[in-house]
Amino acid sequence: MQLAAHNRAVAAWLLACCALVFAIVVVGGVTRLTHSGLSIVEWQPIVGALPPLDEAGWQETFGKYKQTPEYRLVNPGMSLGGFKSIFWWEYVHRLLGRLTGAVFFLPLLWFALRRRIPRALAWKLAGILALGAAQGALGWYMVQSGLVDDPRVSQYRLTAHLGIAFLIYAAMLWIAFDLLFSRAGSDFRRLRRFAFALVALIFAMVLSGGLVAGIRAGLAYNTFPLMNGHLIPREIFSLEPWYLNFSSNMATVQFDHRLIAWLLALLVPWFWLRVRHAAVPQRAKLGAHLLLAALALQVALGIATLLLAVPIPLAAAHQAGALLVFSAAIFALHSLR
Repeated sequence: MQLAAHNRAVAAWLLACCALVFAIVVVGGVTRLTHSGLSIVEWQPIVGALPPLDEAGWQETFGKYKQTPEYRLVNPGMSLGGFKSIFWWEYVHRLLGRLTGAVFFLPLLWFALRRRIPRALAWKLAGILALGAAQGALGWYMVQSGLVDDPRVSQYRLTAHLGIAFLIYAAMLWIAFDLLFSRAGSDFRRLRRFAFALVALIFAMVLSGGLVAGIRAGLAYNTFPLMNGHLIPREIFSLEPWYLNFSSNMATVQFDHRLIAWLLALLVPWFWLRVRHAAVPQRAKLGAHLLLAALALQVALGIATLLLAVPIPLAAAHQAGALLVFSAAIFALHSLR
């Protein structure tokens, strides 16, 4: 009984960390959509936890932003009030990152000192901590790519930053499920492989969405189901060398994102039907139901976001929806182990 209570406590802590990562991903999406990500031009993990506290501080911070290509080329003549509106989104995003690091590290240290974490689990959590530290460094590396002549962050670094956030989230969620739920006790190998394939495909869709965001491909081809009247846009291989099309061509990047969504729209209902008619635990059936519902919501959000040319509230909801679909898929996979 004491061990079960302890496992629940550790699981609750990890789920709280998952909630913070969820918030970071959504706020990060809004930061990108409002073009706020380059408003803070320094990486100060400790000192930067405090925003400007007086007029002189604001003028100094704004002065540093005025020296960037984004100010000169995109926002010339921006007022201090306008700068504050983009500063706060980036500041909150970084603050959430610091908060998540503290909420993860301090309880981890407390559990470790009281020897309440088995050695095998401790190594897994240490790996997540290291990945989180690398994520912070990658975030700054991403920002640096936009502080040069072209005031846009690299789509590759943006996608990597998003992908690592999802990996950290998945690792914590999986461990929490391990602590909360026992094994099914039966062999569901084929369904488990199917579920794993869905998790991998959803992760691929997330990465393709990062590329869509990175080159702002959502602002093109704002029609559905065809892309400006074509099933496959004519300019899909217009760049040379050919492989650049998969990361830098708006037509190709958006087409790939749509293609993965169509695959999921076919595979997830198939998975749902197989789980529904299989002798699996009720938790697995619940996971399949949640996955189907989350995907339906996500597809609707994606179509609306596209047709309306990426309004910020819908686009942010679409990014949150990706995490919901990913979470449901992980839950379904875990229930079949």
